[in-house]
Amino acid sequence: MSRKANKTVIGLFVVGALVLLVIGIVVFGSGTLFKRTNKFVLYFDGSVKGLSVGAPVTFRGVNIGTVKDISLIYDSKAGTIMLPVIVEIEHGRIKGAPSFGELGGDKKMIALGLRGKLEVQSFLTGQLMISFDFYPDRPAELRGIQKQYPELPTLATSPDIFELMNGLPIKEIAKNLEAAVKGINKLVNSNDLQRSIYELQDTLQETKQTMRSLRLLTEYLEQHPEAILKGKPVIKGE
Repeated sequence: MSRKANKTVIGLFVVGALVLLVIGIVVFGSGTLFKRTNKFVLYFDGSVKGLSVGAPVTFRGVNIGTVKDISLIYDSKAGTIMLPVIVEIEHGRIKGAPSFGELGGDKKMIALGLRGKLEVQSFLTGQLMISFDFYPDRPAELRGIQKQYPELPTLATSPDIFELMNGLPIKEIAKNLEAAVKGINKLVNSNDLQRSIYELQDTLQETKQTMRSLRLLTEYLEQHPEAILKGKPVIKGE
């Protein structure tokens, strides 16, 4: 006689199978398993306030990657704190420019003027992102501190970005938006608007009837032109 199956073992087996199924759906569904990416390091002067892990990395407005890590490194030679930012760029996002996605081949793009800079992603939240473009007239300054990833040069962060975000009247904007929404809601639900809509419908219906009568009159006169000369009364109806 065979032994009775252990319910606990069966339960664990089923749970494990479900977990593996969910992981498979997430991995294969997102395409991350087959997506080729390369990581680069960038150094920004000053603060990176507003830049967070997961922020988009764009090239002329097109998303090509994300920010993967932001850390602090003390440079003993310069006596300053460096802010290395690791970005992950999807391979082949820029068609015809394989050097940008291949490790060690970024020097070609740098020679053409490829530079990264911080840009405002959202004025309301103060979030930043990294944007790439070509600036051949700007020198490429490479720090060469972290050798783990190839380095891409950056442009100095403009203080206007932070001054602009700090100067935005966020509370006033929110209050104005709230007041505008309340005003629209009050207008939409007002009795006057509902009455005006009904009156407009009646007017449109009357206009439609008038146009129909004019059409019938025109058709009758086209068929009986003598009615105009003899002064015959026009028969109403179709």
